[in-house]
Amino acid sequence: MARGKTPRRYVRGTEADLEQRAFYRDLPDEDLMDHVVAGSEAAFATLVDRYKNRLQNIVYRYIRDFQRSEDLAQEAFVRVYLHRERYRKTGKFSTWIFTIAVNLAKNEIRRKVRLRDVLSLDHVAEMLGGSDPGIKDESQPAADRQAERGQTSEVVADAIAKLPVVYREALVLRDIEGLAYEEIAEILGIPGGTVGSRINRARIMLKDKLKGFAKTEL
Repeated sequence: MARGKTPRRYVRGTEADLEQRAFYRDLPDEDLMDHVVAGSEAAFATLVDRYKNRLQNIVYRYIRDFQRSEDLAQEAFVRVYLHRERYRKTGKFSTWIFTIAVNLAKNEIRRKVRLRDVLSLDHVAEMLGGSDPGIKDESQPAADRQAERGQTSEVVADAIAKLPVVYREALVLRDIEGLAYEEIAEILGIPGGTVGSRINRARIMLKDKLKGFAKTEL
């Protein structure tokens, strides 16, 4: 591949490409980047396979737009490829690409895209002290239970959307993406202690916003 040429969209490969991907499949991210720097589309495709869904999910939780989330995830991969020689193996690849994705999402916010985040019901249950935010009455028809769970998800989404951005992003990275505090600190460019305080504050604020709903609906 010519140096500087951007990869095909998510690199859909030929049979030879697939054979190469099988070779790369078990390599750590950081070793794969060595091959990407050398111009390997198969190595790059392996990284795309590993991170495509996670990037789309993390961007979606900022902007709540599936199409734009896919576009921004693609843009993150393009930037990784274009700036591949800047990567240093002393840092985790996941931290680098998540940082790119988060910055792209923030840029989208600055263009006044409406934010709404989604937190899984299991996390809501944990934050509400272990109570199950799901539908208690299993005798209800499945369709009714699904509708009520959908309503609960919308309430939670609205509650998270109203959190200040600095608290929302810390909550999403920790409680939804499951990243370590140290990695969140690198992505957001803040001290580890600040990460912890923002997450704790976000959980308190979210619990307070959901308190009334929990009493009447959960």
